[in-house]
Amino acid sequence: MGFNCGIVGLPNVGKSTLFNALTATAAAQAANYPFCTIEPNVGRVAVPDPRLGALAEIGKSVKIVPTSLEFVDIAGLVRGASRGEGLGNKFLGNIREVDAIIHVLRCFEDPDVTHVEGSIDPIRDAETIETELMLADLDSLEKRVIPLQKRARGNDREAAATVALMEPIIAALQAGRPARTAIPPGEELAVSRLQLMTSKPVLYVCNVEEAAAATGNAQSDRVAGLARAEGAACVVVSAAIEAEVSTLPEDDRAEFLGGLGLSDSGLDRVISAGYGLLGLITYFTCGPKETRAWTITRNTRAPQAAAVIHNDFERGFIACETIAYEDYVALRGEAGAKDAGKMRVEGREYVVKDGDVLLFRFNV
Repeated sequence: MGFNCGIVGLPNVGKSTLFNALTATAAAQAANYPFCTIEPNVGRVAVPDPRLGALAEIGKSVKIVPTSLEFVDIAGLVRGASRGEGLGNKFLGNIREVDAIIHVLRCFEDPDVTHVEGSIDPIRDAETIETELMLADLDSLEKRVIPLQKRARGNDREAAATVALMEPIIAALQAGRPARTAIPPGEELAVSRLQLMTSKPVLYVCNVEEAAAATGNAQSDRVAGLARAEGAACVVVSAAIEAEVSTLPEDDRAEFLGGLGLSDSGLDRVISAGYGLLGLITYFTCGPKETRAWTITRNTRAPQAAAVIHNDFERGFIACETIAYEDYVALRGEAGAKDAGKMRVEGREYVVKDGDVLLFRFNV
């Protein structure tokens, strides 16, 4: 089960620097000129979760396997990308393939780093990108809806249903509103098949100067206001600091961050926010060989959660032994939880909760 977040923004806002730090590699070339990232760069990163260590200690596990999230570094868009300006058409296609959008906004001044618009204004930059994505979505839908309308008039029920789904979204886009504002309740999956960029959830990442990494600045405060108004998420980071942190030994990172007034890295916050943005939760398996985290979407039932481990687990699902993380830790493991009556046997209709420690019973 793969989930990915596309990192987008104007050129020279710090996207590739952030991506390099996220993946702790130099896979994405960070350079002070537009379009230096010609192909999307992909990296998988571990999702930080302190619960893994606690479970592994109790289970005396030989190894710990965290869950992961995929990030795609997409080259900088510019005004006119929806009409193919810059390398717009190619990059818009890459954005359609991701599950969520991380929109990096430049919130720092630096005369040595050029800005394609000539000045620093993250709200304008956010509107530029959103407008290009809306125009591209509108163009895509308007081309597709015409033949579907003809089929619908010929009593094609499937076409009629798709037209009914498309028309309010087209109206929203024509009014300058993203597709995500016009998704009918319960139609999220159907809309996702349309591959609309503005239907995807958004996380704004404010790239600030080092001195503002802990507190943000006036520009990031403006972005936070925009995010609140849109119901989007917002994280403040200094890509320069994160790039430096990614080169340090693990044991030295906390001390370095503490000296800057930071309790955790911006990257950890970006990863966690991206995880939440996709509506994901984690369940665990724990034993002497390993403690492992598994990713599922919220409201997943037990057999489908089992399928993340192996399809046979779903096909032959019988039940799952379930212990809440808090109970597992407080009662020092499976035996203590069982003795205290905190281990439950759940069936096919059980909706897995975040933090559940599970053991699946199956027969194939």
